[in-house]
Amino acid sequence: MDAFVFSLVVALVLSAIVGSRVIGVAIKPIENATETAMELVKGNYVARASESNASNSIELSRTINVLARNLQEITAVRVMEQERLKTLIENMGSALIMIDKQGAVSLVNKPFLEEFELTPSVVMGKFYKEIQVPIEVENFIESVFMTETHSRVQIEFLSGLKLKNFNVYGAPVIGEHERWLGIVIVFQDITELKRLEQIRKDFVANVSHELRTPVTSIKGFSETLLDGAYKDTETLLSFLEIVHTESNRLEMLINDLLDLSKVEQSGFRVNAQPMNMEAVIKRAREMIQPKIDEKSIHLKLEIQPINVLGDANRLIQVMMNLLINAVTYSSNHTEITIRLFRKDNRAIIQVEDQGIGIESSEIERLFERFYRVDRARSRNSGGTGLGLSIVKHLIEAHHGQVEVDSTVGVGTTFTIYLPLAI
Repeated sequence: MDAFVFSLVVALVLSAIVGSRVIGVAIKPIENATETAMELVKGNYVARASESNASNSIELSRTINVLARNLQEITAVRVMEQERLKTLIENMGSALIMIDKQGAVSLVNKPFLEEFELTPSVVMGKFYKEIQVPIEVENFIESVFMTETHSRVQIEFLSGLKLKNFNVYGAPVIGEHERWLGIVIVFQDITELKRLEQIRKDFVANVSHELRTPVTSIKGFSETLLDGAYKDTETLLSFLEIVHTESNRLEMLINDLLDLSKVEQSGFRVNAQPMNMEAVIKRAREMIQPKIDEKSIHLKLEIQPINVLGDANRLIQVMMNLLINAVTYSSNHTEITIRLFRKDNRAIIQVEDQGIGIESSEIERLFERFYRVDRARSRNSGGTGLGLSIVKHLIEAHHGQVEVDSTVGVGTTFTIYLPLAI
């Protein structure tokens, strides 16, 4: 009896052990699959289930692993698309702001922050009326937000002391099932385009005005002569002299316009080669000497022998224009000084006069086409108002630069920097 009981106990123990092992083999893959599924729920898409040989669980493990790989690939694609979108938004060149349906800022890009001098901390999550933007911008955002419609306007506002112009686009953001999610506003800076457009308008107006004056004079005096004034020899000679002067002025204007048009072209190049700058200055002086003598102006040269890398003919044109400008705005019996010296591996040319000088507010406009400090004096001298604009473009074509320093009533100094010949 004792042997039977002992055998029964041993059999039960063995059955328990075997059963436990069988259950363990069957349950472990399921527990592993459950743990993997929980990791996937947490967002850990690199987790994988152990694919055992148990026929009752291998299909489950494989299915979970396929799901994990698909989720990992989808996540990778999503992250890549988000990075692309982020890169696009940050580098699109235009300022962008997105506002959610509660009116809070949900997205801004770097150009927007830079344009309005803001930081992410004072913008993100804030109500759009709380961010510090010009009132014109705030009103447009509010209009698009309240109407939930597409809108496009041009906005002009002051940024510090500078007037800015923007094309602004506003549109609602629509999600799935036509749900309104907020609005997006895009700002395109057209300040430079506006400036160039104004320059073009001014140029056309100035050309028309400058051409009209000599043409009107030539036409008027020629009509007077045809009406019988030619019979008076003294009147005839006087009128012919005026017609000749005006025709010369018209020719100068046309030549300067053609020259300026040529040097302003993007592909314009000068024939730069080593040359003697002293010879250029002296040649320009010889050509302008009659104008200098007319006003009894003393021309002083302080010149060092320096070779520069440049186009001799173009640099003679530059020096002539600067000398003509100096003579035009100088009084009789004054002095003009031309200096040529070397500094920091550059040749420096200075043309200093004792003329009327230039207001500091006008210096920035000095190289604009047709801009004159004293319009009456320049026109009476026969100037076209294009000389300094030509100078600026020719010096830039030589990879140099030109600067102006002036004091009203004292005089003006033009300083040119040119590369030395190697």
